[in-house]
Amino acid sequence: MTTETSTVDRRKPVLLISVVAVLVVAIVAWLVWPSGGGEQVQSSTQGPYTVGLSVVDPHQGGNVFALTVTGAVPEVVTVEPVMPQMGHALAPSPAIAEAPGRFRTGDVLLPMSGQWEITVSLRGPSGSTQHVFPLLVK
Repeated sequence: MTTETSTVDRRKPVLLISVVAVLVVAIVAWLVWPSGGGEQVQSSTQGPYTVGLSVVDPHQGGNVFALTVTGAVPEVVTVEPVMPQMGHALAPSPAIAEAPGRFRTGDVLLPMSGQWEITVSLRGPSGSTQHVFPLLVK
């Protein structure tokens, strides 16, 4: 009877270690698995402007931001990425008008994954505003 109990006692740690290892592998695979995150669309209204920001599958590297602006017509539109947790602030990138109320940036480099804040600044005859959009980059 002592032999049977000791065999069961030895299996418990092995089983526990196996379960923990499988969970760790599953979590790591989920975090690093390339995701087709699709298009992220957000909207903000401040002052005379309503801004819609969209980006397809935000990722480390170059990203293109599409903006729609309704309300007043801005003369200058810029996009400035900031990563507060890491103290990163990138230079503002100009958004070029494609059509009335539609703007697009060139590739905006996001050098690392994590939580970013995208500040869209607008300036025009009706005033100036800043709209801050949270963005998770994988």
